[in-house]
Amino acid sequence: MINIQAQFAQSWKKKLNAEFYKAYFQNLATFLNEEMRNHTIYPSDSFIFNAFEKCSFEDVKVVIIGQDPYHGEGQANGLCFSVNEGVKSPPSLKNIFKEIQTDLGKEIPSSGNLERWAEQGVLLLNAILTVRAGQAASHRNKGWEQFTDSVIQLISEEKEHVVFLLWGNYAHKKGQIVDESKHLILKSAHPSPFSAKHFFGNKHFSQANQYLQDWGQTEIDW
Repeated sequence: MINIQAQFAQSWKKKLNAEFYKAYFQNLATFLNEEMRNHTIYPSDSFIFNAFEKCSFEDVKVVIIGQDPYHGEGQANGLCFSVNEGVKSPPSLKNIFKEIQTDLGKEIPSSGNLERWAEQGVLLLNAILTVRAGQAASHRNKGWEQFTDSVIQLISEEKEHVVFLLWGNYAHKKGQIVDESKHLILKSAHPSPFSAKHFFGNKHFSQANQYLQDWGQTEIDW
């Protein structure tokens, strides 16, 4: 059995406490416990809230919105686009690294684990935080989307000068609740191989760093 509330990072728990008592969240917790009894889900229960563990509410400077976790064995680690240490980088992540190389002149890293970004204030937020093994989007419309909307709304309302990187139509829609008068929203196509030709050249990483610098914040070492 998973106790979602008990697992949640303290800095976020205080801010989001009311969500845990709403009917949709209670239903989500029941659904997840049922799934865990009968199926393998990713990421493992100790990593479901890794994005929040690795990046406190106070530290958030950049938000990247993904869709749902990788559904292959050993890939998902609770951070969108990121994979566990020693796992080959999936195509979308490879394309993200290629854009960073072009934009900032940085070498493509051997590791696809993006914890190093999270620890600098990048919230790597999937809209849906779990998935059944081998079945993409299998936990869609179970309550995660409402929860992550609340997270985005919270950041938009209570923080200032956060950069939101929205890649692909799904993320564009998810980011519509962000207050553009207080934050920087950068949109482009998704880094998937199907749309990467429209992702390449977006220069989101240099733009994000410039914005952070302009507002007196430390830039991200992408």
